[in-house]
Amino acid sequence: VHPDCRNASNPYHECSEYCFRVIAQAKREKPNSETDDQFGMAAASNKEEGVDVEQDGSDDILGKEEAGSNVEDVSVPDFANLTGRQKKFFELRLKMNEARKANQTAMVVEKKKTEAPAESRGISKQKWLDERKKKIGKLLDSNGLDMSKAYMLDTQEMAESKYKKWEKEPAPAGWDVFNQKTLYNAYKKRAKNMDVDLDEYNRMKEADPEFYRQASSLQYGKAPVVSNEKIDKMVKELKDREEKSRAFSRRRKFREEKDIDSINDRNEHFNKKIERAFGQYTVEIKNNLERGTALPD
Repeated sequence: VHPDCRNASNPYHECSEYCFRVIAQAKREKPNSETDDQFGMAAASNKEEGVDVEQDGSDDILGKEEAGSNVEDVSVPDFANLTGRQKKFFELRLKMNEARKANQTAMVVEKKKTEAPAESRGISKQKWLDERKKKIGKLLDSNGLDMSKAYMLDTQEMAESKYKKWEKEPAPAGWDVFNQKTLYNAYKKRAKNMDVDLDEYNRMKEADPEFYRQASSLQYGKAPVVSNEKIDKMVKELKDREEKSRAFSRRRKFREEKDIDSINDRNEHFNKKIERAFGQYTVEIKNNLERGTALPD
C-alpha cells in the first residue's frame, strides 16, 4: 500500500497500477515536496522494477476498467537516487503500513475469540430435535394429518423397536427385590433352562395315587424317588448359578469423604451389617476409642 493512496486506511487494500497512476497525476498537479516528486516519478515507471501484489476486493475503488486485473508489477523508489533522509522517511512509511495491517489482523483475531465457539460435535441435540419436528410437521401437513397422528409415519421396524422398549420392565430396586412377584419371576427364569420329561412325569403320577399330597396324607413328608441323572442336573444348575453370580460385578461410586474402617471390600460390607445391627449401642465406645479417652491411665 502506498502511503499517499486514498485507500491506504483500508487494511485489505493493496495498490495496483491504477493507484500509482492516480497518485502520480495528483503529485504532478499539486507537488508538495521533493519526496513526493520522487514517489510520483517512481510510480510512472512501475513496470521496470517492481514487486508482485494481489488485487483485493475493492473493485469499486479501482474502477471498472481495472477490476479484472489480478497481479500487477508495482515499482518502488530507487534507493540509490534517494538521500539518507528520504530513505529513512520511506522506511518509516512502510513500517506504519505494516503496523496498520498487524493491528487489523489482531482485531480480527480478538473478535473471533469473543464470538461464540463453533459446536465441536456437530449440530446440537435441541437443534436436531427442532429440525426433525419441522420435517415431520411438513410430512403430516402434506398428508392432511396433525401432530397427534405422527405415529402413522413410523415404519414396521420403528414400531417394533418402540414396542420392545415399552414391554421391557425396569429392574426391581430396594425392597421390591424380595417380594413374591420378583421371586416368582426369578424362579421362572431358572426353570426355563431346565428340561422337563413329560413321559416320566406322567408315569410317576400314575404310579403314586397320592402324587399331589395334602397335609392329612399319611405319606406327607416322604421324599419321592429321584434318579441320579436328575440330581446331577440340579447340582449342575446350582453350580452354574453360583458361577454367574460370582462373575457379576457392578461398579459403585467411590466416596472420598467417608471414613475408611475396613481393609477390603468384603470387610467393608461386613462392617456395614454390624453397624446396622449394633451401631446404636456402640456409639459411645467408638467415640471414646477415637478420642483416646477409653485408654487406661
